[in-house]
Amino acid sequence: MSEHKFTFIDLFAGCGGLSEGFYKEDFKSLTHVEIDSHACKTLRTRMEHYGYSDNEISVIEEDIKSENIVELIENEIRNNEVDVLIGGPPCQSFSSLGRAKDQNGMSDDPRNYLFESYEKVLNHFKPKLFVFENVTGLLTAKLGKGKTIDLILKRLGKNYKLIKDPSQMVLNSSEYGVPQIRKRIILIGVRNDIKVHPKEIYDNIIKTHYTTDTVEKDKKNKEKFVTVKEAIGDLPAIKPGEGSKKTGHFIKKWNPFLEKIRNKKSNYIDDHISRKHNKKDRLRYIEMSKNKWTFKELLEKKPSLNHAKARVFNNSYVVQFWDKPSRTIIAHLYKDGNQFIHPDHKQERTITPREAARLQSFPDNFIFEGSRTQQYKQIGNAVPPLMAEAIAKSIKLTLGKIKDV
Repeated sequence: MSEHKFTFIDLFAGCGGLSEGFYKEDFKSLTHVEIDSHACKTLRTRMEHYGYSDNEISVIEEDIKSENIVELIENEIRNNEVDVLIGGPPCQSFSSLGRAKDQNGMSDDPRNYLFESYEKVLNHFKPKLFVFENVTGLLTAKLGKGKTIDLILKRLGKNYKLIKDPSQMVLNSSEYGVPQIRKRIILIGVRNDIKVHPKEIYDNIIKTHYTTDTVEKDKKNKEKFVTVKEAIGDLPAIKPGEGSKKTGHFIKKWNPFLEKIRNKKSNYIDDHISRKHNKKDRLRYIEMSKNKWTFKELLEKKPSLNHAKARVFNNSYVVQFWDKPSRTIIAHLYKDGNQFIHPDHKQERTITPREAARLQSFPDNFIFEGSRTQQYKQIGNAVPPLMAEAIAKSIKLTLGKIKDV
């Protein structure tokens, strides 16, 4: 790995969805910072996959709030210049779901202030550019009397140029070929001394696909959104409790999405293992997927399948449809998969870790370390790699123009 490559540090790295996009664009990772030991193991396995030597594999398993975090990073990157800082603080405190469940609107949640750790690393290493990812709930979240986003823009904008309109920062993963509707804030900063405006970088994050709500005039020169069928329809049909760590698998009918995420010579699939489900849940899954019902419709038409504890929100049990992108994959998957019922009623189950990974656009050769519960958590918290790759492409273009700075 001696030839010059643009470099990055990934904070709050998770299992490395954002890093994956940068690897695909031939960036070199200097280090990752992540607190979860299972995600750290996944990050190391992936660096090995990309040919990093034992000496080059760098993952700091540490709380980013540690006083010596800058020193720990310095020890790892060994005088290398940092071109880009990437990462997104845990989003639960900013998400509308998290806030709805907390009586104080989560204004007391210490995770709200994790961006300060990001800011500390940013202002110490002063990379040319940064990418800060988060949930759209950040736009309405409050800290004290002010808006969280205003405080973040002010603080991260101390040494960096940012775009002013928050709505322009929202990207939808399905517009970049991900088989999932997932809207996220991507905040990109350019160091003040660099003669590039961040708007140029956003303009070069190319939307390749139109999505379910794209107006007709914006569909021109774009491909149709990738569906659940295209993403997981080839995988072996299994029932609850079935599947294995490695399963033999040959694809008979390829599509452009599968060509992006799978090696044509590959003859197996990892982690296509279903949870066990109780009899009543299986009946719910069958009825809902067969009839394309919401949970509310199920309760009206089959009252015997009511759930004593189920919230009658329409989202407590949800079927994914073959002909659309999936709904947003979430970390809650590690508790239960009821919001991700498989579209094939004959399979009577929720999605497997590999299906969740496919819907997030992870390559089939991406290995998630840890138990199935840990895998779901890592997958649900990740940035979809295909969206990350679209961002990395644009960042690379800009760095190519300014590499003499």
